[in-house]
Amino acid sequence: MKAIIATFYACVLLLCLTAGGLAQTKATATGTTPARPLTPLPVNHGGKIELKYDGFSRETIVKLKQMNVTCGATKGMQGAFKSACISLVASLHCPGHQIDYVRYAKLQLIFETKDWEARHPLGERDLIVIADGERLKLGTMQLNTQGGESGFIDDKATEVLEISFPYQTFLKIARAGTVEMAVGKSVFLLRDKNIAAFRDMNNRIKF
Repeated sequence: MKAIIATFYACVLLLCLTAGGLAQTKATATGTTPARPLTPLPVNHGGKIELKYDGFSRETIVKLKQMNVTCGATKGMQGAFKSACISLVASLHCPGHQIDYVRYAKLQLIFETKDWEARHPLGERDLIVIADGERLKLGTMQLNTQGGESGFIDDKATEVLEISFPYQTFLKIARAGTVEMAVGKSVFLLRDKNIAAFRDMNNRIKF
């Protein structure tokens, strides 16, 4: 009798485990599993991310400090110039003392080159991003006359362009496997480390 009861409970337990597994599989297939933070790429991105409250703008900012993108041949205004260096600064802006809701994102692109003629004139500042093949028009970047975080170097032309855009657009960029950016005629790819840093920024947000 004890053996029969033990066998009965073992069968019930097996059925419960099987049903639970099937339910989990169905939930995953139908997309009903809860959303999770973006998973960082398997790379040590090396970027510096800070969280601070700005009392003037009354917002909490998650900021990726200046990070190198590329320093080599880049398509510029007059073709490829080998001395171009591009870096970026990115930030997520949350209203008030909280990091549960992001109002908008901001991106700065810093161009440094010894070719003073390779800067972007007013008509060459539209930013286009291609994230995993999806073309995103972010709008026209503005010239930051204060020089951003890189400052100005005597023997180099330093140009800092910036733009604000919706947080959902930032998510598309952070979720992508490959990201290409174009400002006017300057075209370049983000490195895996840059994308990983964007994901790390997003993972600082509490949902």
